[in-house]
Amino acid sequence: MKKSLKILTAVGCVALTAVAGLGVWQIYVRQQSKNYNLITLDTSNIPEPVSGSVIESDVELSEVKMHYAVYGDKGHDLILVHGNGGSKKSLEEAALYLANDYKVYVIESRCHGQSSDPGEISYELMAKDIKEFCDVMKLEKPYLMGHSDGGINALTVAYTYPELLGGFISCGANSVPGEFKPYFPLGVKVMNLLKPDKLNDMMLTLPDIDAEKLSKITCPAYIVAGEYDIMWLSDTVFIHESIRDSKVAIIKGANHGSYISQDGKQAYVLARDFFSTL
Repeated sequence: MKKSLKILTAVGCVALTAVAGLGVWQIYVRQQSKNYNLITLDTSNIPEPVSGSVIESDVELSEVKMHYAVYGDKGHDLILVHGNGGSKKSLEEAALYLANDYKVYVIESRCHGQSSDPGEISYELMAKDIKEFCDVMKLEKPYLMGHSDGGINALTVAYTYPELLGGFISCGANSVPGEFKPYFPLGVKVMNLLKPDKLNDMMLTLPDIDAEKLSKITCPAYIVAGEYDIMWLSDTVFIHESIRDSKVAIIKGANHGSYISQDGKQAYVLARDFFSTL
């Protein structure tokens, strides 16, 4: 009986310590985030999502048959780019809201969704695909909004082809794999042991973005992350501070995708509030 009581007491102490530690960590994160435009996205007064048919098609690029969907038919061209392992479905809700103000192109990256798999994938190759997509579709100075890998794609497009975009929002991007919080790459490595995947390999080895590359970005840039994102806040700040005249925001209470791939209303507000100023 005494032994059981000691075990329960020890377990209780560990649990209380963990809860206290979590509380202290949350307070620390909140205070740090306040230094970098901690915001809440107000979705109380926005239009209803657009209804009607969506145009889906494929376009032949130099290496890839890219699948895409078009939502809406008015306003400035806006390209949405999903994250690793995603598809057009990942940002469909966001596209339906954004179609009120923009002609929205939701593309599927190489090796994803219904786009073809040429065997190789990297952020540089995906950036080249986006450049070719803009050329073939005759998009002039389109806006681009990308989440996670899509956010890295936005950065890569912007420094590789400085004259291509009219502006971009990079959501949840990291500059190098070492800037992930430790739990995330650990989970990816476990998944890779169970089922090897070149998309997982890419997350574990790329990107490799330094200040010199980011300094080449000349179009308007908005660097965004969730308050409880999977990369360290310091990396989001590094990206922001390396891009001249860029804006930064940390979404209060958000995780890696809660404000964009999981909530079309917040994605709409985020895009509208930035792109309407350009």
